[in-house]
Amino acid sequence: MSKQNYYDILGVSKTATLDEIKKAYRKLAMKHHPDRNPGNAEAEELFKQAAQAYEVLSDEKKRTAYDQYGHSGYQNMNQGGPQMDMNDIFKHFGDMFGGGSGGINFDDFFGQKSPRRKKTGPAAQRGHDVIQEVTISLKDAYLGSKHEIAYYHAFACKDCNHQGFKNKTDLITCEKCKGMGQVQYQQGFFAVSQPCYTCQGHGFIIKNPCTSCKGQSRKQEFERFTVNIPAGIFDGAELRIAQKGDAGVYGGPSGDLYLKIKIAPDKKFQRVENDLVCHLMLTYPQLVLGCQMEIENIDGTKIAIKIPKGCSVGEKIIVAGKGFAKLKGYGTGNLIIITQCHIPKKLSDLQKETIDLLSKQLGTDISDNQDGFIRSIFKKFLG
Repeated sequence: MSKQNYYDILGVSKTATLDEIKKAYRKLAMKHHPDRNPGNAEAEELFKQAAQAYEVLSDEKKRTAYDQYGHSGYQNMNQGGPQMDMNDIFKHFGDMFGGGSGGINFDDFFGQKSPRRKKTGPAAQRGHDVIQEVTISLKDAYLGSKHEIAYYHAFACKDCNHQGFKNKTDLITCEKCKGMGQVQYQQGFFAVSQPCYTCQGHGFIIKNPCTSCKGQSRKQEFERFTVNIPAGIFDGAELRIAQKGDAGVYGGPSGDLYLKIKIAPDKKFQRVENDLVCHLMLTYPQLVLGCQMEIENIDGTKIAIKIPKGCSVGEKIIVAGKGFAKLKGYGTGNLIIITQCHIPKKLSDLQKETIDLLSKQLGTDISDNQDGFIRSIFKKFLG
């Protein structure tokens, strides 16, 4: 055995707890085990070192003596005592990891208990959730709407009452796994468990399966129904409809249906959080002189608004409470109208003369404190 310090061998500190020591040993033992490293003398030596270190540090009295006298002193004190050979190590290793006679079950090793009970019948399992994508208009998201859903999913078989068989006598215990649902194979030192291929891990075989569902306890069917999509729903939202997913297996509960909402873009309106936003095209005189006008909201209703005198391009006119309903909490967002200026591309001679006259009246030399918008208009038309 190496004279390397036992704490260094396991890679733990001198203040390590028993659980930390055990965890470190498990990791090293699995890494350097001879069955995983056939013919590798170095791995076998490291395996022995780890076992020796654990043998000492896992025992309170031995660890106290080791800490008191040091590595060399402890080894000198125990030179005459019994030494661990590979058989001792294997037995100790197997006992530690729950293998009993020396075999390790991987499920036990990684903290998962292997099934020990014999299965007396089918185990009920919950059905899978189903996801459907639904595309609606921005108007439907604003108002709320009804939407028809149509899809295939698993339904509980009514002919066998969701069991896959009609009589208990139709169940036969699997001879291969003796009803355990798993079989165990010995591979050298290790015992490996895996689902029984004869019964697919159920532990039983259905002698006379239901002719309707072929013993599956459920079958695919088409369903069509209408759902209510609430006003204010947002793009990417998910609506959960309980128990409208796949039916469970052998009497298990159904999964849920999740509707993923996708909102198609609108030509005139956009959504910004809970606000409804649109752009309003106005003439230059309307912006300069102000005006009263009526616009149509996304739901078709008419809204009267006032354009203030000297309104600039890009100004936001807010109509409170005319946005989207808030799904969480109370109230609604606002309707936000953003002003824009319509610039005609073709002008009659009279219109050109009128603009030219306006230009002479206002002047074309715009100072910094005046509206640069006028400058852009005259530049557009007068060059």
